[in-house]
Amino acid sequence: MDQQMIHGRPKMAIVDPNTLAVLGLTTILQEVMPIITIDQFSTFEELMENNPDQYFHYFVAMNIVLDNRQFFLDRKRKTIVLTVLQNSPLTDFHCLCINVPEKQLVRSILAMVKGAHPQGKNLPPIPRVLQQKILSDRELEVLALIVQGYINKEVADKLNIGLTTVITHRKNIMEKLGMKSVSALTIYAVMHGYVDINQI
Repeated sequence: MDQQMIHGRPKMAIVDPNTLAVLGLTTILQEVMPIITIDQFSTFEELMENNPDQYFHYFVAMNIVLDNRQFFLDRKRKTIVLTVLQNSPLTDFHCLCINVPEKQLVRSILAMVKGAHPQGKNLPPIPRVLQQKILSDRELEVLALIVQGYINKEVADKLNIGLTTVITHRKNIMEKLGMKSVSALTIYAVMHGYVDINQI
């Protein structure tokens, strides 16, 4: 069985000593790709003790990459450097600036996934239950407008429906999807093709 998969799920590693950053990134990544399994490490040594080549991708703090450059250069297609700089000096690697607002970080991760894995290339298929259409057509219209940044009143005006109807749809969407944030809704909408990434 492929070491990079657990029960048909690709494995990712986050290597960063910042616990809060790791927890936040884990949450976002699992919303973007619910089929992945994520292991978290605070040091390079911990990663090395856990069969590092079993991972599809490494999300790694810049200082860890700098201290262990050759290891990650040998695996640069799998390595995403977590940086606080908009323009990272590590041009050999894919970089993800984590010092940005949540909406921008989500957009960057979505763009990275769409670019590296168009139409799910190199990833296992999404489980059938996640592919099912859960929302009504009207709920999908409301969802698309919400994730594009429209407030409830603007959604009501655009769809010619009452404000309380929009609020009800919004509540139903979040309950049906089990999501509590606009970022989670954005990820769902983009990953299911309901909204183009350039619209968010």
